[in-house]
Amino acid sequence: MDSAVNASNKPAQGSPGAQAPRYQSGFGNEFATEALPGAMPQGRNSPQRVAYGLYAEQLSSTAFTALRGANRRTWCYRIRPAAVHQPFARIADGALVGRVGDAQTPPNQLRWSPLPLPSAPTDFVSGLFTMAGTGDAAAMSGCAIHMYAANRSMKDRFFYDADGELLIVPQQGRLRLLTELGILELEPQEIAVIPRGIRFRAEFPDLRSEGGSLEAARGYVCENYGAPFRLPDLGPIGSNGLANPRDFLTPVAWYEDREGDFELVAKFDGRLWGARIGHSPLDVVAWHGNSVPYKYDLRAFNTIGSISYDHPDPSIFLVLQSQSDTPGVDTIDFVIFPPRWLAGEDTFRPPWFHRNIASEFMGLVHGVYDAKAEGFMPGGASLHNCMTGHGPDEGTFEKASAADTRVPHKVTDTMAFMFETRTLIQPTAQALALPTLQADYWKCWQGLKKRFDPTRP
Repeated sequence: MDSAVNASNKPAQGSPGAQAPRYQSGFGNEFATEALPGAMPQGRNSPQRVAYGLYAEQLSSTAFTALRGANRRTWCYRIRPAAVHQPFARIADGALVGRVGDAQTPPNQLRWSPLPLPSAPTDFVSGLFTMAGTGDAAAMSGCAIHMYAANRSMKDRFFYDADGELLIVPQQGRLRLLTELGILELEPQEIAVIPRGIRFRAEFPDLRSEGGSLEAARGYVCENYGAPFRLPDLGPIGSNGLANPRDFLTPVAWYEDREGDFELVAKFDGRLWGARIGHSPLDVVAWHGNSVPYKYDLRAFNTIGSISYDHPDPSIFLVLQSQSDTPGVDTIDFVIFPPRWLAGEDTFRPPWFHRNIASEFMGLVHGVYDAKAEGFMPGGASLHNCMTGHGPDEGTFEKASAADTRVPHKVTDTMAFMFETRTLIQPTAQALALPTLQADYWKCWQGLKKRFDPTRP
């Protein structure tokens, strides 16, 4: 139990203070942490009376009867139970689309430039813009893909998502997530995962309103309706590689004891609901369990690649997966394309031309994507759906075809990622109507000329 270090995380008058958050290392661990000594019950989960007058409350992220290795739950010891708030009422959804399928899905290759930055005051929740999705939140299957652009931190507003867990990928500006179970701070090229139902507020330390220099922050969000994300099995890779468990960080206990006139926003059945609440819901003084928020630095990824010939399948870049009921087939794969060495001889080294049964939504956090020399910008996105042909553009193809493959080449200054699903990803009507949708994206392949010559073996 991490009690000694947590004592320093006790807030001053409900404020997180200037001290940097502290973390516990590992993925899927049974963590135990307390912000006040002795707040954690010993030998039982729900004693008759909890220390400090706290309430015991369990949060379950899987069915009670799930196999032990897949079961996720956390016991919280908090100042007030989560039920203490006024009734919810519908509030404006903004650009959040509850159910996709409001537009016909074209089989075309689609690509967007970055979202325009907001001019009106906009926090994380208000800045969510639904780009696409698949499945159904009520059936707990599939996902929604959002982008966010915000110019305000959440102060007296809190949020939780009952529809799914949130995989958050900042692209511009640092992000501070103050959750029921502790504080996560992350910067671009790091990610965070917030379990279904965990309450939090999002702050952006780099915004001008916070004393920083940025006009707005932005990034990507994958809302996973299905099984919680997990690390993939490594198979013949062995016991180490890809995303290593020790590099995942979970916060230690921290709490707010703050009263006031606050708003609690819930995403429930695809819609936003708001309730008045007279205290901060971030009041968990101690907790233990394995349904926890966590962060991961994508730059720590241990990339695996070919050292003989051919470009391997992108599954070797898998960071996290949400498994389906079909063995070997995931509902969602979170894949990254980080800096790496390319050493395949007599090999076309960028990603090859391909058509997949899976559908791919890509984003670019930093630098240049090695398969698209032009047009794919940090903060932008692309969608290549089931059986839609795609691959390197003309410039990339010509350069790679002429490269000297006797010499290894290091791909630098890049961090791209992909949300890949086994089902069709449907763009929303508002995404298809964005002025940032690149109408001429299809042209990047039109210069690929005929090279066939039957007289030249």
